[in-house]
Amino acid sequence: MIHSMTGYGKSVGDINNKKIVVEIKTLNSKQLDVNIRIPHLYREKELEIRGLINQKLERGRVDYTLYVESLGDENSSKINQDVVKSYYEQLQELSRETGIPVTQDWLSILMRLPDTMKTEIEELDEDEWKEILKLTDEALNQVIEFRKQEGDALEKVMTDKINRIGELLVEIEPFENERIEKIKSRLQDNLQTISDKIEYDENRLEQELVYYIEKLDVNEEKDRLKNHLDYFISTMQTEHAVGKKLGFIAQEIGREVNTLGSKSNHSEMQKIVVMMKDELEQIKEQVLNIL
Repeated sequence: MIHSMTGYGKSVGDINNKKIVVEIKTLNSKQLDVNIRIPHLYREKELEIRGLINQKLERGRVDYTLYVESLGDENSSKINQDVVKSYYEQLQELSRETGIPVTQDWLSILMRLPDTMKTEIEELDEDEWKEILKLTDEALNQVIEFRKQEGDALEKVMTDKINRIGELLVEIEPFENERIEKIKSRLQDNLQTISDKIEYDENRLEQELVYYIEKLDVNEEKDRLKNHLDYFISTMQTEHAVGKKLGFIAQEIGREVNTLGSKSNHSEMQKIVVMMKDELEQIKEQVLNIL
């Protein structure tokens, strides 16, 4: 059973008055290529996320995004009351010493002075992290299920394409003997036109004809192509993570089809070979998206 490398998963949860969203998108790639976007607070846990992704997704381009939204009134920026009081007392003292009256808008002046605001460093809560891991696992399972469904659709499409190549292979058979007979007739006609001018050894001619016709024989190519088609189908149905292997089998199918084309020497056979190549190119495009 095959899986696609295209997938999507999204999981949402709430903890510590925060809304947490984990979103994962995957596309095709030759290797596992993981791109992670998370808030700075969780950077220390990035390797743990990568390990979980590596364990479950195996191959493909993976975009992992973690959104954390506060649902309460918490604010990491606080007024530094001690500093503000100190500034106020100093301004009052300065006013008494200089006789300069204190402005009515003294608070706005105070808040513009340095260090009147302080930022509290938020620490990672382990319960919160466990919830993030749980949501990540749920999103990864959604991606795997999505890939499976896409893989089922891909398997049906490629099975149809492989079967179509097999049908075209059968359509070649009526033209094989016809092709050989045409070649014999053409050679005999040409020889008759020159037989009164040139003497030739009929036995040697017959040997050369047999050799020439054997070179045009495509039975071996047909047998190998049929075996490759069967192997492609069985690999899809029985093995896991077979994208690269199916690509290699498709290359072997292409070699046999090309040899059929080069040996065909018949317009109808060549048309059928072109149709085979068209089906095979579509298979190769789909194989690129298989895990």
